[in-house]
Amino acid sequence: MRERDRENRVQDAEADGIIEGRNAVIEALRVGTAIDKIYLAKGDTDKTLGHIASRARDAGVVVVEADRRKLDAMSRTHAHQGVIALAAVREYVSVASMLEDAAQKGEAPLLVVCDEISDPHNLGAILRTAECAGAHGVIIPKRRSAGLTAIVAKTSAGAVSYVPVARVANLTAALEDLKRQGVWIFGTAADGSVPLYEADLKGPAAIVIGSEGSGMSRLVAQHCDFLVSIPLRGRISSLNASAAASVLLYEAVRQRL
Repeated sequence: MRERDRENRVQDAEADGIIEGRNAVIEALRVGTAIDKIYLAKGDTDKTLGHIASRARDAGVVVVEADRRKLDAMSRTHAHQGVIALAAVREYVSVASMLEDAAQKGEAPLLVVCDEISDPHNLGAILRTAECAGAHGVIIPKRRSAGLTAIVAKTSAGAVSYVPVARVANLTAALEDLKRQGVWIFGTAADGSVPLYEADLKGPAAIVIGSEGSGMSRLVAQHCDFLVSIPLRGRISSLNASAAASVLLYEAVRQRL
């Protein structure tokens, strides 16, 4: 019975894209499984874990050190051996391919840039809205951000299968590259100088959504062409990240009709 329970836990973990244990993670890397992120036990100098880290970085996989308590909390099998990998539900694409897709459709690019959206439910909700609004893609940073995990896929209600997602090493560099290609950058900020309904979202546009707690980082805000404020009439001072994305995306849809 105990062995059957363990097998069930392993199957549940795999269904949610969680790969636990050294051999399982090494095998996933060997066969080229799309991996979003690997968590390694902090301070562990074990040679096997070092080999996993090296191989993962060579494959472009984000490696994060985490203390044992976090790994224990993430673990489903209770046998993670100091390493847990989160499988990606689909491959990432390039920002260039998003712009090419918009050009082929004869449409002005409409992109969403997520500045450190760490809550997978928020990212999933943003992907869902982006798909419904006809956005050409979503851009996320490699670090301090949720990735295309099973939780994100579930929250997106299938949108993850249709919305291209690019993951970039440097968000501000990506914004500057978009500017050079004629895309205007609209950041969301409570103290933004441009009221939402005065923002011109008909042309090539990238909408930047800040993190759940502190909003856009200072550097990202400095690289925006416009800082847009959403009118708030109630007593709460802000919308959450996915709601803010919905408001701006559908204002862009309205303007483009």
